[in-house]
Amino acid sequence: MLHSSIHSDQPSIDETTRRNETNPEETCPECGTGVLIESSITAEVLCDECGLIIEEGLIDRGPEWRAFDQKGWEQRTRVGAPRTEMLHDHGLGTRVGWRDEDASGQSLSAEKAHRMHRLRTWEKRVRANDAKERNLQFALGEIDRMASAIDVPVSVRKTAAVIYRRALGDDLIRGRSIEGVATAVLYAACRQDGIPRSLDDVIAVSRVDKTEVGRAHRYLCSELGLELLPFEPAAFVPQIASKLGLSQDAQREAIEIVGAAGEKGLHSGKAPAGLAGAALYAASRGSSEEPTQREVADSASVTEATIRNRYREQKGELGF
Repeated sequence: MLHSSIHSDQPSIDETTRRNETNPEETCPECGTGVLIESSITAEVLCDECGLIIEEGLIDRGPEWRAFDQKGWEQRTRVGAPRTEMLHDHGLGTRVGWRDEDASGQSLSAEKAHRMHRLRTWEKRVRANDAKERNLQFALGEIDRMASAIDVPVSVRKTAAVIYRRALGDDLIRGRSIEGVATAVLYAACRQDGIPRSLDDVIAVSRVDKTEVGRAHRYLCSELGLELLPFEPAAFVPQIASKLGLSQDAQREAIEIVGAAGEKGLHSGKAPAGLAGAALYAASRGSSEEPTQREVADSASVTEATIRNRYREQKGELGF
């Protein structure tokens, strides 16, 4: 609301925020040259030239308390965790604590403890009150379990949760096991976010076989239009080298080998983990840390024959 009166006691610049620092076009409509300032003392927006009050009664949306360090801020906050896709209720549901204690740490009486037990039971029931919510709750739990087992970042878990929600919303889960689809979306999320994990790595922590996961993965990619690029073999080098305990020099040489092999066209149709493992085997040959082909194969989650064949191909083309 516009007011024609002039504010007689303007606040100092230290008590104000100049609004047109972020929006240069926001100038005084009266004089056309003044800068609009927002006063935290008088809760008004006014012109610093002519004093015209543009707005009044502004709402302070910040907390009414102050904190001087992170610990104080956390102790004073009155909100929960932010909304997340990794929980079936987006993390907005209530939680009844499992301890039979009050706020001061005193044990509850038998009657109150029984009442709390009943509340926990009903809380579990109402959290997932239909088939889709129960499906989502179980699937997201499986995704979180497998993601922890293969050590992928939170961003991959969020991506997997979003993909699974899309599949559930499009009714693509019907007729397929929840574990199989959950494993497929986790592998798809790893590929989409560029986190080097092979299908065998994900299968190793899953409760379903490779055939079922592969079928679910192809189906979801087709129905949801997921365009997933193949992994670069160089992305697997640090992971495999870490398992084998190889040096940085061996890793650098292996990356050079897979790069040169790619230029020769040796990557087409080959498992990237196998190419990276063979390059590391070649890079460590003759050194004190030379692993066996079996050790490399186990670290890369491929067969010993794969490492042997990829090594022969790289050696034949590159002549090392």
